[in-house]
Amino acid sequence: MRRVALMICSAALFALLLAPQTPVLSDGGFLPENDWKIPVDSKDAKGLTQAQFNQVLDGIAAVYRPIIQARGGVMEINRKWDDPTVNASTSRIGNRYIFNMYGGLARHAAITQDGFALVMCHELGHQLGGVPKYGGYNSWASNEGQSDYFANLKCLRKVFASGMSLSFTRPALDADPLAAKVCASQFSGSEREACVRGAMAGLSVGTLFQALHGDSVAPRFDTPDPKVVASMMDSHPPTQCRVDTYFQGSICAKPASQDVSDSSVDAGTCTRSQNFKLGLRPRCWYKPPASEPAYPAADAARFGAPASDSAEALAKSGAFQSLSQAGLWQGL
Repeated sequence: MRRVALMICSAALFALLLAPQTPVLSDGGFLPENDWKIPVDSKDAKGLTQAQFNQVLDGIAAVYRPIIQARGGVMEINRKWDDPTVNASTSRIGNRYIFNMYGGLARHAAITQDGFALVMCHELGHQLGGVPKYGGYNSWASNEGQSDYFANLKCLRKVFASGMSLSFTRPALDADPLAAKVCASQFSGSEREACVRGAMAGLSVGTLFQALHGDSVAPRFDTPDPKVVASMMDSHPPTQCRVDTYFQGSICAKPASQDVSDSSVDAGTCTRSQNFKLGLRPRCWYKPPASEPAYPAADAARFGAPASDSAEALAKSGAFQSLSQAGLWQGL
């Protein structure tokens, strides 16, 4: 009997060692780790109802479950409505694509259904967003900036193209004339509306980041983050930088049907290598490959300024001045 028990234990241990491990994103989720809690009965529960929460998840699942199945995966959404956690997260176990969507985040006052769809799209971005990715144990997952970019570049466009999203609550689409003007320069018809919806969803979620970080200045489309990173930032970018990323993802002219890639930063995206001037990943988190074309001289002066002079350099940049006069921002 002892020999049989040892054999069973050995077999169980061997199976455990062979079992796929559970990758957990190093940052903990859509937001950096935080102590926010918004219970169901909280006076701060001013966001979505449970029905609206489920409507968003049902709609996105209808769009993305077949896409994940085509990759040999199974989509699992854990609808944690009663959980007060203000966050969202994703992981992968074998072929299981697992999403944890918390009621606490959905109940935050900044969250509309369009904003909550963006959150779910960000989590899908970790799974499907392509390069750049985290390294090491989480090498399966797109990094935070790329997940933000994918959310607006691909996911929200597909969701907004579906009839089920027509009734989603959303920020006023005429609230930001800059977003409306830039989107109109890139798209027409329903694609233009999807561009504005995505941009405004990003701006509204930006108020959530502002509250979390205690930022004194609200993010805006016409005040892009002037920082230029020396190396790729994998963790959550600052508030303005994330809003910049949502905006750029919204205005990139590559169609949602063109997939991103796990090996090429050009595939399905807007890059300088492909002569795009709009819809580029912001340099406040993104470090392009060495093969990326050099910046124009007008931008070089801006990027070369010391950190303490970045705001002054931004104001003096001929490129930025011309964009301000034209009423639109072309990104970095």
